[in-house]
Amino acid sequence: MQASLNIIVTYEQLKDMMSAGSVQLFDVREPDELEAGFIPGAINIPLGDVEQALRLSPDQFRERYGVTKPHRDDSDFVLYCQRGIRSLTALETARALGYTRARHYAGGFNEWHEREDL
Repeated sequence: MQASLNIIVTYEQLKDMMSAGSVQLFDVREPDELEAGFIPGAINIPLGDVEQALRLSPDQFRERYGVTKPHRDDSDFVLYCQRGIRSLTALETARALGYTRARHYAGGFNEWHEREDL
């Protein structure tokens, strides 16, 4: 999948979405990476679990992750990782499963950490 503007969420867009409460944010890094920090409100679904997670029923998803499962047509479904590489892979998986409006935060936690002065 080639990176195009319609699949990328910028730092500014993500901040706006978070302020509006209109984002379902998923961190696809491994759990031990979260010790360095994470974007507030993000739910961790490691890259290797993304396909299985998105195949769960809505009830199973809520039970496992504690949040509502994204709908296939949600444009507020955003994935991120450390630098945008794994989140792009996760995005390809999500789109292949029918989440055609899912997007990824290409700057990842590295950019977030830098821009938020953490």
